Amino acid sequence: MATFLVTGANRGIGLEYCRQLQARGDQVIAVCREPSPELEALGVRIEAGIELSSDVAIAELVQRLDGLPLDGVILNAGILQSMGLEDLDAGSIRRQFEVNALAPLLLARALVDQMPRGAKLALMTSRMGSIDDNTSGGSYGYRMSKVALNIAGKSLAIDLKPRGIAVAILHPGLVRTRMINFNPNGISPEAAVRGLLARIDGLTLENSGTFWHSNGEVLPW
Repeated sequence: MATFLVTGANRGIGLEYCRQLQARGDQVIAVCREPSPELEALGVRIEAGIELSSDVAIAELVQRLDGLPLDGVILNAGILQSMGLEDLDAGSIRRQFEVNALAPLLLARALVDQMPRGAKLALMTSRMGSIDDNTSGGSYGYRMSKVALNIAGKSLAIDLKPRGIAVAILHPGLVRTRMINFNPNGISPEAAVRGLLARIDGLTLENSGTFWHSNGEVLPW
């Protein structure tokens, strides 16, 4: 039985990660600001009241974990605030950088001493963070923050390799969640997470730092 920590665990993809990990027999630590009834119903360990953009909250989470070894860390929490060139909002861009890029990096640094050799770190990003794949423009804050997360993930893969920790940089696909207003063209969270867990299960030091779609496609930078 492996122990996985999942952030942004109260709904959407994070909740589905918790559900599927628990169903296959793994121990789950669900991190969120406020637990949902759906998360509470799973019966997993919940660490609530954690605002991951706060250094104090990250330190509190580490204290609560009390050195518990983590075989997998899935940094899923994020926000999307759409904007175009005409309605740029500097404050929103900064907030998306803080939540989507800086917070995962700081949490990864805080937890790495609890990750033994063979542990896996998964960063939930987006193909909207691909420069080569950008054919529609717009979404400045979100795109910029995900590019930043991608490059952080690549550096983490290099820096953590001597520790025996592998890093996956993962795009879930277009998923029917609240973040995209339950777009009917999206796939279900269940299908997305099945693919994402397959990528995590197949993660090694040799393919660490790869930018994957949940379906296994390697995405362009």
